[in-house]
Order: sequence, then C-alpha cells, then structure tokens
Amino acid sequence: MSRKKHQGEGGKTLRIIPLGGLGEIGKNMTVFEYGGEILVVDTGIMFPDNDMLGIDYIIPDFQYLLDKRDKVKGIVITHGHEDHTGAIHHVIQEINAPIYATPLTRGLLEVKLARGGVLEKTKLHTVEAGDTVQIGPFQVEFCHVCHSIPDCVALGITTPAGLIVHTGDYKFDHTPVDGWPTDYAKLAEFSGRGVLAMLADSTNADKRGWTPSERVIEPAFDKVFREAKGRILVATFASLISRIQQVGEAAMRHGRKMAFVGLSMRENAKMAKKLGYLNLPDELLVPIEDALKMKAHEVVLMCTGSQGEPSSIVGRLASGTNRQFDLLPTDTVVLSSHPIPGNEESVYRTINKLFQRGAHVIYDPIAAVHVSGHANQEEMKFMLNLIKPKYLIPVHGELRHLHQHKAIAQEVGMDAKNIEVIENGQVVEFRGGKLHLGERVPGGYVFVDGSGVGDIGPSVMREREALAREGFIFVNLRLDADSGNLITEPEIITRGFVYLRDSDQLMHETRRHVENVVARSNGNLREQVEKELKDFFYNSTKRSPMIFVVVNKE
Repeated sequence: MSRKKHQGEGGKTLRIIPLGGLGEIGKNMTVFEYGGEILVVDTGIMFPDNDMLGIDYIIPDFQYLLDKRDKVKGIVITHGHEDHTGAIHHVIQEINAPIYATPLTRGLLEVKLARGGVLEKTKLHTVEAGDTVQIGPFQVEFCHVCHSIPDCVALGITTPAGLIVHTGDYKFDHTPVDGWPTDYAKLAEFSGRGVLAMLADSTNADKRGWTPSERVIEPAFDKVFREAKGRILVATFASLISRIQQVGEAAMRHGRKMAFVGLSMRENAKMAKKLGYLNLPDELLVPIEDALKMKAHEVVLMCTGSQGEPSSIVGRLASGTNRQFDLLPTDTVVLSSHPIPGNEESVYRTINKLFQRGAHVIYDPIAAVHVSGHANQEEMKFMLNLIKPKYLIPVHGELRHLHQHKAIAQEVGMDAKNIEVIENGQVVEFRGGKLHLGERVPGGYVFVDGSGVGDIGPSVMREREALAREGFIFVNLRLDADSGNLITEPEIITRGFVYLRDSDQLMHETRRHVENVVARSNGNLREQVEKELKDFFYNSTKRSPMIFVVVNKE
C-alpha cells in the first residue's frame, strides 16, 4: 500500500480517521470524510491507567474536527456502552451535529446529555435496526448485532468510494437474553454488494473458540441465589441492561426484592424500563431505603463498581467510605464483568478489600457470572467469511489484539497486503478502490480531571507521579530585606516523604544546611537551596522528593 499525502478535501477520496479505540480498549471514535463532509461514529471514554493519578476518565482528542465543525453532518452511536457514548457531552459542547441512535442507546445518551447540561441544544434522531439514513454523502444502514447490551448495531456505510462495514461491538449469540439474534441476512446482503473495507471489533482476538451465550450466566446466578445466606450485591456496568434483566429474573425465581444503588444505575434502569427494554414487574422493585430495612436474605442490590472504580458503590464499600450503608459479614458480592485490559490491578485490589471487610466475593473465573460481549476467534473468522471485505482494518483493541486479528484474517485467506493495522490518528484513504496511508493527525489522550478537560498534560502527570513516589518538601524562608539574614529559623513542611515525629535529626540537619546556604549565598537563593537539599536528601535517604522554596524579604 502506498503512503501519499492527502490531495485536498474536494477530491474523490474517502478518508477514515480513527481518533480513539485503536491501540487501546476504550474511547472509541472514528471519522469518515468525503468531499469535505464528515460522519462521526461513536464518542467514547476510557478508564485511566493506575499511573494516571487523579484522572477521572479519558476522552478522544478530537482537535481534528474543531476547525471543521460545520462540516460534521452527523454523529452515529453504535450502542450504549461508556466506551462508545461517554464523551458525547464533551463533543456536543464543541460540535452540535445531529445524533443518530437506536431507542435504548438514545435513552442512555439523554441521561448523559442531561447530566452534562447540553440535552436541550442537542438534535437527537431515533433510528431502528433495518433503517437507512442519508447523512451528507454517507448512506448509513443499521444492522442489528448481538452484544452485551440490547439495541446494538453494525453499520453499512455506502460512500461514493465504496461500501464500508463497521461491525461495532458484536458476538454471534444464537440465544440472546432479549431473543433478538444478529441479523445474518443483512450482513450477507452487504457482502453481496461488495464490501470495500471492514472495520472490525478485535477485543477478543486472542481468545480461542466461540464466545458463550449470555444464557450460560443464568445457572450461575441461580446457584448464587440458592447459597447466599444474606444480601446479594451484584456489581456491573450501569448500562448493562441485559444483566440487570437476568438478575431481576433470578430475584423473582428465588423470592427476593430488587433495589438499584447509585444515581447512574437508577436512572438507566428507570429509562430502560420505560422504553420496554427492562421487563421487571413493579412489585419486584423497591427503593434502596426500603431494601436496607428488609431482612438480608430478602433483597438483591444492583450497583456499579465491577471495574474497581474508587468512586463507585462497590469501590466505596471496599474502602469503608460508603455513606448510605456498609458491608455485612453475611453479604455476597458478585462482580459480573471481566476486568477491562489494563484495569486488572484495580479490580483485584477491590476484591481483596471486599474479602478483608468480611464479604463473600464471587467473580469470574470463580463462577460463570459474566460472559464477554465480544466475538472470539471463530466468530471473527465467520464474520470475515460472511462479509468478504477487500480490505480489513482491525479496530477496538490494544495493538496486540489488532495484530492478532490480522493473523486470523490471514488464516481465512486474506492477503496480508489488504490488512492494515493502524493506530489512532493515522489517516486511511481510499482512492480508485485502493487503500493508501495518509498523514497523521492528533489522536492522543485528553484527560478529564474534575471539571477540567484537557488542562492536564504529560508534564503535570509526570509531576503527580514524582509526588506520589517521593513526596515533597516545602521550605519557607523569612529574610531581613537589608541584611539578607534569616529572621527566624527555616520553616520546613513535608508531605509523603518522612514522618516528622520520627525524623527530628533529619529535619535538624536540613535546617542547618538551609542556614549555611543562606549565609554564603551570592546569587539565586531559591535555586541554591533547592540544589543543596536535593543532594542532601538523596545522600541521606536515597530519595528525591520534590522541593519547593519560598523566599520572603521583610
């Protein structure tokens, strides 16, 4: 494949630009561009890594779109999971393009947009699986696929350059919870027309065989409900409506009432029930306040925190900081999810803390309380043989998943030259039915920290890491403005370095070093004190705390 520069937006060139989701699990966002008009698919978030201290979540860098706002003709959301929807209010604040989503996905988006304060200005359009919508030069067909949430769709995007299939997140589940299997006929119809390229989910490219059906969870839940002596707390994603349905059905079979804990879980369940995607009788559901007054063996609580997030319900229960209620020794906590790649440490730390607090914890692989919503290797081969694309672009996965997907495609006969493994920001162009690599555009991380979006960069993250590793020393010097002598002895404050009560000798020596520097200083006193203390602390403790010096002349 040739690598050429883009020859203007007005030519007969289809440009595909991944802004997130390639080389990582999360923050999925892809741009399709033709003739200067743009279609965006998904706007997701990603959980921070363990070393991203203080970061709430990460959104795609969509800087590429900011000077093209008026050219964005539509945003299509494939399904309601956070890694495809979580950044929507950030995007809409900058780019107020119409959004197209299936009914459940739209409902989940409305909850997010309302919380972000932008629902009133958003143009939302409901589409159904099987619908076709013209968005600028893009004819978008919505094809139902199974996943771990209802109303998930793959996309057939007909462009002047050819037909592109975007699988979205999918698996081939013949017995889904909602009774609505993947639309194989529609996928085959795409193939019959000739597919120029397929962007395909790679999450489980390193998993052999077929992904089990969601139905296999039901016997595991029945076993949990039979054996639990006290309360059952089931932690999962707030958007995992099918799992909420399964837990509710288990609760009915075993005579328990069900309560939702946490704002996002309550809002999503309320919306899904209103739209008919959650079919649970009113008498099954009770407010959390009532559930906490009932006998422990009579209730099941649905809550968030299956990924070990510190601010989630399960995260707070594990640390003993949940305000509304605490864990009981008879509680059974079920984590109904797989750890997101890179998030394993947080999940297992939370599990350990739950055990420490006396709970009985059930998680995969202890019991089959979760199955993946993504295709395994045999399903990927089936999709490739079903669609028969000319080109394959693996998406939705870490780099190891993308390369493994390429190997799978070669196993079923695709030419390696027609499989392009790329990362975020790499422009792919289609001209004359051939794939070319274009320029690179920004495709990195935008950190969200509290109310700040994008104001935390690599330098700040490095400083946070240094503070976390070594702590800091603050030195306050009060000098006589005329003589330059110290008025009082140096004030020294330390955090995360040494425990002052046990380090009198070290602090005494620190003050003497600072006084000596002040006495002989003939230049920049602040820099001289910082350098002297840096050497002193390393020689004394083999640590390198961050050192801050303030000089006040009075």
